[in-house]
Amino acid sequence: MSEPECPVGYARKDEIALIRLDRPHRLNAVVPALVEGLVRALERAREEDVRAAVLSGRGRAFCAGHDLKEEAERDGIEAARARIDRIQDVTRAIRRSPFPVIAAVHGYALGAGCEFALGCDLVVASADARFGFPETTVGLSVTGGVSRLLTATLGPLKAKELVLLGEQFDAADAARLGLVARVVEPGLHESAALELARALAGKPQFALALAKRALDAGLDSSLEDAFGRETADALLTLAGTEADGGRDAFAAKEEGTR
Repeated sequence: MSEPECPVGYARKDEIALIRLDRPHRLNAVVPALVEGLVRALERAREEDVRAAVLSGRGRAFCAGHDLKEEAERDGIEAARARIDRIQDVTRAIRRSPFPVIAAVHGYALGAGCEFALGCDLVVASADARFGFPETTVGLSVTGGVSRLLTATLGPLKAKELVLLGEQFDAADAARLGLVARVVEPGLHESAALELARALAGKPQFALALAKRALDAGLDSSLEDAFGRETADALLTLAGTEADGGRDAFAAKEEGTR
């Protein structure tokens, strides 16, 4: 079966971007073209000023991880570094987006696929979803900031259990661990994620962007840093969540962090 020209689809539903991984014949396994398409889709959503985005996968799975059947690249350490760093750009793009990104997961979300999902702001999972980090089993290592994000969410011991053992876990376990926001009946994952996206899109856009940025930044800062950022953000919202001055200040502050 021939590969699609761009293995990531993009569509708009009113103020919501719907981004779909589109290699169903390979369970949406990761190749460089898919990573590139995903980063570009997230950048496009930001350029179009959407209010929320949903990330899902076509076919029988969300994403089964790296495509191990693809011929291994043998073009040197710097090229390998560039490919890996581009995978990291997926998480960077999600965190840089001022709108919430919701993963709609079904079937397998393994390795890089699990990292894509857990890098999102919220995760809706079909009851048939299977998560896992099998990298150590196949001689690879985690990417997408999972070494930081997973530890911050679960604590170091549980994060080590999931990554070192590489065992799969189901949607119910993922919800119990706090990795999934909603578990829905099989086949309803995307519609449930879109419903959640519509609810978020109806909230004041500026306040939502500030809240997302503050929570993300809180992972990487001290408590005192968090106090200072929250004070600054509160002053911006008091100036008017939709005021041009507040938006300009937010944009200038964002530009200064890149």
